[in-house]
Amino acid sequence: MLAMVAVMAGLAWTAGEVWAESGIRIGFHGWLAMTIALVGTAVVGGGLMWLAFYSHRSGWDDIDREV
Repeated sequence: MLAMVAVMAGLAWTAGEVWAESGIRIGFHGWLAMTIALVGTAVVGGGLMWLAFYSHRSGWDDIDREV
């Protein structure tokens, strides 16, 4: 787990350095769009994971379940 966090932090730092050296600037609307996209992706991913756990725990995934 610690190795994964270290790798992710290293990748984020490297991406930030490359972005800073490129000279590209993002305005307010760009940051807003990126924030909405990241939050929306997290919400959809979390919702799908919740549905998978709920489906498994409630028996919807059982093969022998009769319809």
